[in-house]
Amino acid sequence: MKKLGTLFLQGLVAILPIALTVYLVYWLAASAEAVLGRAMRFVIGDHYVPGLGVLAGVLITLGIGLLLRIWLFRKVFSLGEMVLQRIPGIKSLYGSIRDMVGFFDASKPRGFDQTVMVALGDENVRLMGLVTREDFRDLPGGIGDEQTAAVYLPMSYQLGGFTVMVPKARIRPVDMTVDQAMQFVLTAGVSAQSKKG
Repeated sequence: MKKLGTLFLQGLVAILPIALTVYLVYWLAASAEAVLGRAMRFVIGDHYVPGLGVLAGVLITLGIGLLLRIWLFRKVFSLGEMVLQRIPGIKSLYGSIRDMVGFFDASKPRGFDQTVMVALGDENVRLMGLVTREDFRDLPGGIGDEQTAAVYLPMSYQLGGFTVMVPKARIRPVDMTVDQAMQFVLTAGVSAQSKKG
């Protein structure tokens, strides 16, 4: 019976990431089809073919990406963002989602690209983190100084973490990219890519 449990767990570990990825893609496609498909049916009537809603979603997303290259459209988009950032409640939600999505945007330079180990308390206990700031001159006093670094400490198996102000003497650089470090930390050290991968 124990062997069957082990086999089941191995199968589950193998199939769960694939199943969740497929489900997420399916959910996005079904949502696009439900919302945009209805609009497409209204516009083209009987000529509608299932899947045009998904195609419309892809084309709209590409179109917005293309328009964001135009200065005027970027300005209008920024004004819309400013309005959202002034509405209580919406401001926090929108800002959090934008920052989280922006973290995975490889086309934008990140505000941090240095992976470090932070010694907290006992020198033998270390946490992996990402340096987010080393210059505090534009912030109110008391947050940090020349000997301080802001380090983001992500939590395993969660979207979240802590930003701690740490003396620079307590951090040591690690030869890992941000993506490799996040993969390592978010999986509690189970998953790790080599530097070459």
